Amino acid sequence: MRGLIVDFVGVLDGPEEDQRRWKNLFAAAKANGVATAILSNDPGGPAAEHIREWEYRGIVDAVLLSGEIGAEKPEPAAFAAVAEAIDLPVNDCVLVDDSILNVRGAVEAGLVGVLYQVFDRAVIEICAIFDIEGEF
Repeated sequence: MRGLIVDFVGVLDGPEEDQRRWKNLFAAAKANGVATAILSNDPGGPAAEHIREWEYRGIVDAVLLSGEIGAEKPEPAAFAAVAEAIDLPVNDCVLVDDSILNVRGAVEAGLVGVLYQVFDRAVIEICAIFDIEGEF
């Protein structure tokens, strides 16, 4: 696996401490050669600048918003678009999402799916999948 794709609402928009931990995890993933992206069902537009900031600041490699790409999770086209944005085939990517429907859709599209409930649980799976070491 070489691509880590994470949902925004329900995952990255949590408490400040969780956001800090996610940012550290993204940095470790990128240092390990993993491409990173946010895929959100957000409609886009000016109200989504706080999501785009994650890309502008170099925390992730790409931010894709469903309202701007014309496809919404769990549609296969949404997963294809984000994989293309980070220059990887979908079957080389992992989706982390708090919606089981989106995780199921990702798996059906060829990605590995991780259901997000709390950071401490998800980080164990993510680190194992990508062979990342460290405290997050």
